[in-house]
Amino acid sequence: MPIFRQWRLVLSLFAAAAFTAPAFAQQPPSTEQSAAPPAATTPAASAAAKPKKHKAATTPAPNGSPDSATPPAASPPPAAATAGVKPTLLGQYGDWGAYTASPGGKKVCFAIAKSSVSETDPPGKSRNPPYLFVTNRPGEKVSNEVSIAIGYPFKPASEATVEIGSNSFALYTQQDGAWIKNASEEANLVTAMRSAQNAVVKGMSAKGTHSTDTFSLRGFGQALDRTGQDCK
Repeated sequence: MPIFRQWRLVLSLFAAAAFTAPAFAQQPPSTEQSAAPPAATTPAASAAAKPKKHKAATTPAPNGSPDSATPPAASPPPAAATAGVKPTLLGQYGDWGAYTASPGGKKVCFAIAKSSVSETDPPGKSRNPPYLFVTNRPGEKVSNEVSIAIGYPFKPASEATVEIGSNSFALYTQQDGAWIKNASEEANLVTAMRSAQNAVVKGMSAKGTHSTDTFSLRGFGQALDRTGQDCK
């Protein structure tokens, strides 16, 4: 579990740096907000190493209506925003950014996107922006690990789903993160993401709010290929 918390923090800071924008500073207080890194206005994300069981969204407008504008292009994150761990932007591909960094001397590469549309039921529930990550950690022999930071704590022991076209994949949840439940399906999930237009993630918060987040997959394949080249 300590490893899980470490990666949650590091990748949360990466996401904050990659998607920092003036609009976030005006974000209304979150009613479904997850535990955040030290800065209160830092967008939360958790492309953490998957917790061991057995083995870059748009901010809701003040009136609660989801903003479906295209996410801003990722820019090189400042070192100060990542507690001294400076990720390097490898490239921006459509709605996906490709990054690499070496926290603690261990190289990690990740492709990241923020949701393009976010909805809640009941409507109007504000929360931190959701992010979708695909991560490579060659030192741990981990490649193309899909994780989602939903922007609020999931209901304990609940499952979420990610839908790609007509395919649906079950996700294991912990705190504000989600990972593929059946590891043997992860390669199929990534393959489906390469050829689809959107990924739709559905889950339930600890307060009983249902969420539906749509992630554009425009540029996903290129971003994933780029991170694969840098983290072989």
